[in-house]
Amino acid sequence: MSEIRRRGLMLVLSSPSGAGKTTLARKLLETDSGIAMSVSATTRSRRLNETDGVDYRFVAAETFEAMARSGEFLEHATVFDNRYGTPRQPVQDALAEGRDVLFDIDWQGTQQLKERAREDLVSVFVLPPSHDELERRLKARAQDSDEVVGKRMAKAADEISHWPEYDYVIVNSDLDLALFKVRSILEAERARRTRLIGVGDFVAQLMR
Repeated sequence: MSEIRRRGLMLVLSSPSGAGKTTLARKLLETDSGIAMSVSATTRSRRLNETDGVDYRFVAAETFEAMARSGEFLEHATVFDNRYGTPRQPVQDALAEGRDVLFDIDWQGTQQLKERAREDLVSVFVLPPSHDELERRLKARAQDSDEVVGKRMAKAADEISHWPEYDYVIVNSDLDLALFKVRSILEAERARRTRLIGVGDFVAQLMR
């Protein structure tokens, strides 16, 4: 009997800062061994709880620009005066081997992925339950100054306005429920007919 294989997919989670996409991404990785995080390159400074090469690949601005010029990124964008980009080759290798890749990126990066690899892309936009709750979560993180929190809140409306560009939308009012929805989306997309390789031969043998 012929074997059915599957091409990997790119699962994107986007949201305004504080809506919970990073927490959802971490919990998804903890509960699903079939998906791995894409490690972006960035020019921003490393936070105390971050590890170079695991959370991000921290590079100098000059290095980042050289990588962008040579076409090494699937997508890249500027967010809060810092540069972020997804190295192309590791993602392409994973997809060809049937492994899924998770992205925690903004709408700018998602648009670029859509332009370059629409068939492999599944995009999810995570919304906060309210404006006040978004601000509360940002302050509760205690990672940023009041000035940075203010900038993030000011930018949230623009980020949220891009929700129609995504395949799925989830309101993160309950973390467990939001995670269940993300997992359900992932499982359904893994079974999509267009991602299956060899299914035609498999069915032909069933019909003999």
